[in-house]
Amino acid sequence: MTSGCEVQEITLGRTVRALHLENDLLATTILLDKGADIYELTYKPKQMDVLWKSPWGLKEPGRGPAAYVTNSETIWLEHYAGGWQELFPNGGDPCEYKGVELSFHGEASMIPWDYEIIENSADAAEVRLSARLRRSPFRIERRMRVEAGQPVLTLHGKITNEAGEPMAYMWSHHPAFGAPFLSGACRIDTDAAALQVDDGYVGTHNPLERNARYDWPRTSDGLDLSHVPDETAQRDLLAYFTDFNSGWYAITNAELGFGVGLVWPKADFPYAWFWQEMNASPGFPFYQNCYVMAIEPASSIPGQGLAAVMEKTGLHRELDPGESAETTLRAVFYESTTGVAALSPDGQVQFRSS
Repeated sequence: MTSGCEVQEITLGRTVRALHLENDLLATTILLDKGADIYELTYKPKQMDVLWKSPWGLKEPGRGPAAYVTNSETIWLEHYAGGWQELFPNGGDPCEYKGVELSFHGEASMIPWDYEIIENSADAAEVRLSARLRRSPFRIERRMRVEAGQPVLTLHGKITNEAGEPMAYMWSHHPAFGAPFLSGACRIDTDAAALQVDDGYVGTHNPLERNARYDWPRTSDGLDLSHVPDETAQRDLLAYFTDFNSGWYAITNAELGFGVGLVWPKADFPYAWFWQEMNASPGFPFYQNCYVMAIEPASSIPGQGLAAVMEKTGLHRELDPGESAETTLRAVFYESTTGVAALSPDGQVQFRSS
């Protein structure tokens, strides 16, 4: 086990370039040529990666989709190896904006990113990742940092409009959690007060009413959504956490005795998309054989693409020429069997008594 902090470039498989960033308590791996995805997020004392991995696996560069595949959702899902994506400037369905199609889940999650090591010492390791989009005139940056003795991964993000005209956008983070960390022993805690159900998602084993609004964590018929179904269940849903007090959630596995939480500024991400795909959806890509859950801090709802957000809710964001927006998120590991009562902006955890 690493005693201090370290960041280094590594190769996954035969040709996949990645960065490995770690301290004595956690390790993370970042895919350089595919959206700067966070492919691994491991809590070292338990030797467990909490992020889901798709059964079709990590695709090697140069082994892309056939030339006849033009649907951006199919391409995105074919390249979806699991893990944690940053979705920008679009989220959800592809749509047309200012004369070009914005691809499914946004261009930033598919293109290569550059990197620069900022610090690499026993006390702290930090890397700066960046990319300039091609279909949209945005630059996106992310600084990722770990410090010795702290079970916290800090992400500082920045987006800049390099156009000579205003540009609208959506911005979200898409961490997907899977087994063995994710199980029926998991509970979800959050300071969100309500859950807004997507108005279009139907699904095949969806327990939620379209466009309904529930007081978290119970539905109108008493289903407690804070308890995660086990791997034998069939469930699929899409909804949105709203009415945050500050902005955090935590997932605790009581049997394993640890959990992971995310905390962020509510002003930057007032919502969190809630997605469960648990052996439910037939056909491509899940084939009723995937057990995964994501809770995704987001600037905007619904998760149906920028054009739908602009039309339905007006909750898109906009940057003027040369303007930037910045935010900081923290992923936090902790040990508990009872769950989390509060998560502070600096990553300090207050536990439930029972």
